[in-house]
Amino acid sequence: MEMVLKSTDDRARREMKALVLNLLKDSNHCTDGSSDISSELLYSSCQGCLDRLRLLFSEATGQEFSVELTRQITLETDNLLWLVEILVNQRICDDFVALWANQSEIAELHGKLPVASRHTVSCITARLFVGIGRGEMLPSKNTRLLLLQVWLQPLIDDYSWLQCSCRSFDRKLVEEGIGQTILTLPLEDQRSMLLAWLGRFLKLGDNCPNLQRAFEVWWRRTFVRPYVSQAR
Repeated sequence: MEMVLKSTDDRARREMKALVLNLLKDSNHCTDGSSDISSELLYSSCQGCLDRLRLLFSEATGQEFSVELTRQITLETDNLLWLVEILVNQRICDDFVALWANQSEIAELHGKLPVASRHTVSCITARLFVGIGRGEMLPSKNTRLLLLQVWLQPLIDDYSWLQCSCRSFDRKLVEEGIGQTILTLPLEDQRSMLLAWLGRFLKLGDNCPNLQRAFEVWWRRTFVRPYVSQAR
């Protein structure tokens, strides 16, 4: 795993990541979901990628931006996405959601970088929302709220780039995941999140996630259900 993460050849790294991920999936099927892979090892690798990503973002805000710096950011992002898939496969991804939600420093630096160089980082946020929507990860209520507070705006800022530049980006799945994440929060948090989203959507249109379905569900929960219950 460490050799794959440190690989410098793009094609070889892609092939080995796919191979290792498939081998791990096969191992899980053969052992009824149990695994000999240490969660401490996986999370140590995640933390190393996050530390390098934070350092790259700090460097990027203090110097002339370079193609090499963009390549390194993309590499660390790709490494993190690969590790997330392994964590999902091992059914131990909940803690990574909390880890990512607490990266407020990276999220703050995110807005200071050119979108062409930073947008791949939002692929991580998008993948976590998809995972929450699918039930692949079940973080706590506080973690879900923090994830939305820290990373939803950066995701919106990069949304048009994600749709055009990321082949793996599935707008429908991402929007369903964001909506499901919001709708599992208390009603007051749903209200604040969805009203804030509405203001952004009215300004940005297709360059913003369309959370209309989640908005409708919240509306019915807030304004229709209480009166129906009262009438009964």
